[in-house]
Parts: sequence; structure tokens; C-alpha cells
Amino acid sequence: MPEVEFVVFEPADCRMADWFSSLPNVETRATPIPSEGRWRKQFYSSCFWGESLRHESFDLFEGFHLPLPNVPSGKTFLTVHDVRRLHQDWAWHSRTAFRLALSRAIRNADMVVTVSEAMKQEMLPYCGRTPVCVIPNGLEARAKDLQPSTAELAAFRSKFALPDRFLLAVGHLERRKNYSRLIVALAHLRNSGFDCHLLIVGNESGERATLEAHIAAYRLKGSVTLASGLSDLEVRCAYALCELFLFPSTYEGFGIPILEAMMARKPMALSDLPVFREITGGQSAFFSPLDPYDMARVIQRVLASSSEQVSLISHGLERLHAYSYSSIAAQYESLYSDLIAMGSYAVHRKL
Repeated sequence: MPEVEFVVFEPADCRMADWFSSLPNVETRATPIPSEGRWRKQFYSSCFWGESLRHESFDLFEGFHLPLPNVPSGKTFLTVHDVRRLHQDWAWHSRTAFRLALSRAIRNADMVVTVSEAMKQEMLPYCGRTPVCVIPNGLEARAKDLQPSTAELAAFRSKFALPDRFLLAVGHLERRKNYSRLIVALAHLRNSGFDCHLLIVGNESGERATLEAHIAAYRLKGSVTLASGLSDLEVRCAYALCELFLFPSTYEGFGIPILEAMMARKPMALSDLPVFREITGGQSAFFSPLDPYDMARVIQRVLASSSEQVSLISHGLERLHAYSYSSIAAQYESLYSDLIAMGSYAVHRKL
């Protein structure tokens, strides 16, 4: 959209100007708002946005975080990836604060964008008359990023002392990722004579001690590897080397690791969640996220069936087309154009 002027507000701890250096119609502006830390983010947001937006004449303002600023001119829309903080894993006061912030943001927004149809259905009770549309997340890697070299793969395997065959799960170490039940499923597989290794890739988010306790309790210290702080290359190595990708979450707004596994041409076994059925078109190996024995049964079935693995890989590659960046960009361009048509011809996008 070269005829449109974009302004990107960048967080204090992430330099974004270089990302857009080749685009003359994109301007970046630094803010004091950090990208991490909920309370710090809210404090600096409350100090920054009011004065910064007072003299602007934006035709369109896109917000990705709560609280959503009050914009004095133009249309405003809010992108919501999930509403996990409304769920019982969070303390009542945190749920209450989030519900109030979400309700206020929706009242201030002309439109809400969510990343899946499942997420839209969860959002509708909160949106009232505010329209909701779905534009999914996506994945599009450059050719050189698809397959690590033989030396890179060998270095990764050596670094984490991985066996020739292992299972992979990717996601922050937090309760909703459901790794505790996955560890129980692994113990059940081993007790059934089906021995396998599990690599969990994810940064600490409050659950590592619990997982380590589970690993010790089920005597799986040599069978489960927790890997944090990996580079992008190392994550690609994990996908490239694994035998089967697992996603046992109890709650997700989307599920980018599913797309990453599809891109890596790997079979997968997933929690039976509406959003995972949506991403896969209902064709995958699903298990109950609340039943470790069902997890174990499905994992063993997929590992034992080369024909099912081939079918899962083939279907995954077909599904990727719906989540390409070019497809998503076209949807955003259409949304921007529709909203801009209601005003003038300059757009300012807040990231």
C-alpha cells in the first residue's frame, strides 16, 4: 500500500526501524513502553499515549495490547490473540482486571480482529455491537531457513544429547501447555514397553519446577529434555530432527507451532481443541488434553503407522497455503482499505 503512510510505534526494548528501512512510507517512533512485563507495560502506556496522540490526526489506529489508547480521531481496531486471563488458571483479581480492560477496549474500538474462528466465538459475548473479523496468524519462511545444514543438525543433537528418535513439543513452560500430563503419557508409554524420548522447547513461564518434579517422580530424567533460550536456528533443528510433533495444550487462541511442524514436514498429534481442528481442517491425530492415557494411545498409534504419518505430512503441506503471509497481507489490505474509505487517505498503524 505505497499510497498509505504508516507509523509504527516501537517498544523501548526492540529496535524495529531496520525492519522497514526499504519502505519510504513507513516511519518508526520510539516509545518508553517495554514489550515484557504486564504492569510495567500498563504504567508506561498510561503515561505515554494520552500526550502522544493528542495532536495526531490518524485515520486508522491498530492496537495489539491492552489497555487500548483513546484515539482522538479516525477509526480504531483491536487485535486479540487470546483471552487466557479470563480462565481459571488466573487469580480472580487478575481475571477481573483483565475483563474490565478488555470491555473498555472493545467499547473504544470500531472493530475487533481475532486470529481464529474459535477465538471469534469466544470473543462474541464480550463484543456487543462491535464487529469481529478473523485474520489468522501465518508462517512463511525463506528457502534458506527451511532446512538446517547437516553440521548444524549434528551440533544441535550433540548439545542436548538427543537420541536418534525423539518427540518434540514447543511452547513456553506454563500450565496451559499441559506438559505435566504429557510427561504422565510418556511414563505410560514406557511402562507399556514403548520407550521414547521427549524434547520440550520453551522458555520459563512459571512451570519449570513443576515439570522437573514430575520428571523425577516418574523416573524420566533420562527420557525428557527441557530446553530453554534456543535460537531460531536451534528451534528449526529441533523440528527437523524430531520424529513426531506434539501439541498438548488445554487452551490456545491459535497455534503457530502447528504451522512450523507442517513447514518442517512432520507428522503431529494434537489436543482435540476447536482451534486445532480449524487450523488442520479437522484432519490430524487428536487426543483428549485431559487424558494422559489417550495421549499415549494416539502417540503410539501414529508412531506405529507410516501411512498415517505420510497422510498427516501431505495434508499439512496443503493447509499451509491458507496461512501464507501473502494471503494474510491481502486480508489486512482489504480491512485497511474498507476502514480508510470511511475517512481520508492516511493510515497510521500501531504495533
